[in-house]
Order: sequence, then C-alpha cells, then structure tokens
Amino acid sequence: MEEDKERCKRQWSPRSYFMGAASSSLSTLATFPIYKTIFRQQLHAFCITEAVHQLRREGFCQIYRGVFPPLMAKTLQGTLMFGTYNSFYGFLSNQPLGPCSQRAIAGLFAGFLEALVFCPFERVQNVLQDGRKVQRFPTTRHILTTFHSYTLRESFSLGFYRGLGLILIRNGLGSSLYFALEEPLRSSLSQRGLPEGVPAFLSGSISGTAVCLLLYPLGILIANVQSQVGRQETLGLLATTTDIWQARGRKAWLLYRGGSLLILRSSLTWGLTTAIYHFLSKVTN
Repeated sequence: MEEDKERCKRQWSPRSYFMGAASSSLSTLATFPIYKTIFRQQLHAFCITEAVHQLRREGFCQIYRGVFPPLMAKTLQGTLMFGTYNSFYGFLSNQPLGPCSQRAIAGLFAGFLEALVFCPFERVQNVLQDGRKVQRFPTTRHILTTFHSYTLRESFSLGFYRGLGLILIRNGLGSSLYFALEEPLRSSLSQRGLPEGVPAFLSGSISGTAVCLLLYPLGILIANVQSQVGRQETLGLLATTTDIWQARGRKAWLLYRGGSLLILRSSLTWGLTTAIYHFLSKVTN
C-alpha cells in the first residue's frame, strides 16, 4: 500500500514537467535540419537530393528559419506530454485496469491535450517552412497578423486551428502507442546487461520510429492542410487528399517519400528525448 501511495505521489510530481521540457528542447535543436528536409519532401514530393538542393539554394543562414515555433512548441509539448501523462497515469493507477491499458489511456489523454494546446504552433511552423511563402510571409509576425484578421467562425477553417481534427487523431494515437510500447521494451532491454542509458535510448528510438512510420501519411496530409493560407488557396480535406495522391502519381509507396530520413530523425529524436528524460529522472530523484 505504501509503495502504491509513493508511486502516485511521484506520478503527480511537477518534476516530470521539467524533465519533459529539457529533453524535448535538446532533441529538437539537434534534429531540426533533418526535420526541415523531411517537411520539404512531404510538401513538394521531392526526393532527398531535391529537398537538400532546395535548402542549399536558400543558404545556410536559412536552415534554422522557422526553428523558434517548433522549438517553443516541442519544449512545451514535451512538458505537457510527459507531465500530463504521468499525472493521468497516477490517476489511472487507482482504477481496475492493467498496466498496458493504463499507459495507453494516459498517453491518449495526454496526446489530446497536447494537440489542443499546440495546434497553433504547428500551423505557424508549417507556413514558415513552406518555401513558396517566404516572400508573402517573411516573418512570424506577418503570419500572426493574417490569422488574427480572420473572424471567430473562420478561425478553425482558415486560422490557427486549421487541421485540428487530424492533429487530435495523430497526437492522441501516437502518444498512446509510444507510452504503451516504450516502458515494456525498456524493461526488456535493461535485463540484457546493456550499458546504462542505452536501454532508454533504444526503447525510445524503436517505439518512436514505429509510431512515426505508422502515422507518416497522416503527417503529410497535416503538412499540406496547414500550409494553405487564405480563402482562395484553402482546399477541403477531400480536395487536399486528392491533390496529394495525384502529386505522387497515384502510387502509395510515394506517400512514404521522406521515410528514410524520418527513420533517422525519429530514431535520434525519440531516442535522445527518452534517454535524457530518464537520465534526468535518475539524477533528480
């Protein structure tokens, strides 16, 4: 009984919010150039060399253009994802559910909350990283001014919350699967005598990459939906899906263009995030 009380106390501790923020911000800075290359592939159906060539033409100084919204978003995202997950998990630990179900449900709720809070960040980020909009929206301020001009009725279809339904599905499902898979995998790897920190890195890499690959086509749809700005440019969900399908020559495997870089980025991002989180968890315990 005392162990259960102590576990619930740890789950509700604000320490998990801080550790989530630190681990997410560091991993985001390390992998942003890879992410930007993937985004260009998603948006323009480029191969890796074409995406890299486009970024090189824009210049090295532009490689971190648009980094502030995702850095701020990922930092706050990590704060919410890990913090609220532990809070929800602490609450569910008193419910008649198995550990796997508790982790999955807590992850689902954490993902939903994360999507509601950070949809505007992702919206601004996707517009900033679209190379076709550099002249029209040279800074974040121009984008914010445009979105603020929309009415309340238009805000969900044109403004900050465009694509919210898709992001709720992606974040909720992704977070649920990640937390359901990561802990059992880490426990299994820890029993194999691996050096300290390696099980957390590998479990984060494997579970994070598997989730990202599963949801990658949904990410393409979100990137294209959210990069649309203005009444004339904005298309419906069906029209956007049709455009994506036609742009890839009606070939399903082209929906995974950028998948090779996605594996690298997901492995590094989730591996680093998970390893840093559990390292901080030990040193601050």
